[in-house]
Amino acid sequence: MKDLAQALPTYEDVIAAHARIAPHIHRTPVLTSEYFNELTGAELFFKCENFQKAGAFKVRGACNAVFGLSDEMAERGVATHSSGNHALSLSYAAGRRGIPCNVVMPRTAPEAKKAAVRGYGGIITECEPSTTSREAVFAEVQEATGAEFVHPYNDPRVIAGQGTCSREMMEQVDGLDAVIAPIGGGGMISGCCLTLSNIAPEVEIYAAEPEQADDAYRSFKAGHIIADDAPVTIADGLKVPLKENTWHFVSSHVTDILTASEQEIIDAMKLTWQRMKLVMEPSCAVPLATILRNPEVFRGKRVGVVVTGGNVDLAKLPWMAD
Repeated sequence: MKDLAQALPTYEDVIAAHARIAPHIHRTPVLTSEYFNELTGAELFFKCENFQKAGAFKVRGACNAVFGLSDEMAERGVATHSSGNHALSLSYAAGRRGIPCNVVMPRTAPEAKKAAVRGYGGIITECEPSTTSREAVFAEVQEATGAEFVHPYNDPRVIAGQGTCSREMMEQVDGLDAVIAPIGGGGMISGCCLTLSNIAPEVEIYAAEPEQADDAYRSFKAGHIIADDAPVTIADGLKVPLKENTWHFVSSHVTDILTASEQEIIDAMKLTWQRMKLVMEPSCAVPLATILRNPEVFRGKRVGVVVTGGNVDLAKLPWMAD
């Protein structure tokens, strides 16, 4: 546990990250909806990271990692593996610093995300859509480039950067009873845990996950990490397993993990587009889907809902007929 403790970020790291990344990110707005409040019986406050630079919250952690590098480390560039949003966020951050970025992406990743990576100057190497393939191909890329590995979620620098989102939300909304965010590898939820356990320990923290990629839910119930290699879900950003750093935060601070079906995720996504005019990707609709599925958990509460990103392939919206 000693090595893990040394690797774990502190709330002081979140404060430092916020100052470091401020010139490179948006302070995203919090929106409300009377329609969803009436539908759920809760007061929902949507933290809109779909309006973030690069279209996703992951730019926070990516910028913290990139701009925290020494000049000597930065010269070799950065590299990562990602299903999309971390890849394009790291490419954005690297571009801002003027250093190269190599990313390994599943061949099935949305074309919109691949295009964004290339648009920010990132160099893509494709892999098969499994954790095993992703990590094997990445090892080859890193060996060839010598770049600094910035893990999409298990990196302490990334977790500290993600913690800035809930820090902002607590400044924007008074009296929250709960916060809910999607969970895949656990970077965002770990950031929430890190921040809220320090500045608002009374706030409940819920994680939302697809039924078809519910390894975090099963891990939470079992008390140890259970990793699926290649789950199949429309929520492409939530297919990766927890790792030791994120598991620490999830197991220590999360109140519960709730799941939603594929159809419930699609319905929640479409409803948000219709009623709030918010472009959100399927992974980001999972929290609302779980609230709609479990209204008794949230009824009467003031709930912060992290809308994690809006990088959608508009040619393949999930409610379109094949």
